[in-house]
Amino acid sequence: MAERRWLFVVNPVAGNWKVKQAWPQIEKRLEAAGVDFSFRWTEGPGHATELVREAIAAGYRNFVAVGGDGTGNEVANGMLGQEEVPADELLFTLLPIGTGNDWVRQNKIPNKISDWIHFFRNGRIARQDAGWVQYCTSEGEQKRFFINVMGLGYDGYVAKAAAAEGGKVASKLSYLLLVFRCMFSYRTPGMHIRFDGQELQARTYAVVAGINKFSGGGFQLVPHAQPDDGLLALTIARRLSKIEVLLLSPLFYTGWINWHPAISLHDATTVSVNPLNGEEVLVEADGEFLGKAPARIGIVPGALRIWVT
Repeated sequence: MAERRWLFVVNPVAGNWKVKQAWPQIEKRLEAAGVDFSFRWTEGPGHATELVREAIAAGYRNFVAVGGDGTGNEVANGMLGQEEVPADELLFTLLPIGTGNDWVRQNKIPNKISDWIHFFRNGRIARQDAGWVQYCTSEGEQKRFFINVMGLGYDGYVAKAAAAEGGKVASKLSYLLLVFRCMFSYRTPGMHIRFDGQELQARTYAVVAGINKFSGGGFQLVPHAQPDDGLLALTIARRLSKIEVLLLSPLFYTGWINWHPAISLHDATTVSVNPLNGEEVLVEADGEFLGKAPARIGIVPGALRIWVT
């Protein structure tokens, strides 16, 4: 560990500005622990991705995202979306000070800074798959990698609402309240879904594809996900009433969601989702709102080297 030089990409607004408040103490603890590091502040959406690409060109190979899953997604995109150096030379981990913290939950990385530094000094290298999604914005077709879970339909609808509220969604409780509120204004769209030779046309509440199984601060909407099996874990929730969603909600934390006949679990390597009749199907990845379908989702097996427990 001591021979590695790390760049900490620090999102000051993560966790409702908790990162900015905590960073001076974190910096002192890292120095006391003998960690060889530099850090850069992010200045807005997408900036972490730019910082990582610039750092790779400058010779950095090891990266810590400081913030939540959104910051982790941006740092990972900076690593995965460049071609200057092979992926085998790069290493990623996350210091969690955010709202969701689902990537660290999957990898059993501690939240308390003293425990995190112990982990950081004694971790190990592993590999995980990375997903990608092509989607549409006003600027045309875009592509984004994800390292946890992406969703279309209701998940995208909630992510768009969260983005509109900005820093107001800075705790697990506020996020759950937002999820609850969105339920009453959401209209289930028609989707044409294709994956690995199978096809479905129906009104569909949500389509969720995952590398890891946790999202939304502990939800298990793709409970069968394995981070290194080369497959997307796919959950399709067809039309559900508001009452059914409310009754199902306790099961979101247990992973026992497929007892309901409208919910099915699958594995896939590629997925395409097209709206029916011009309806709006919104897209998110790792909790960040991206845009709209039509969308294609795929996987890059073993794409990301990670520092974990």
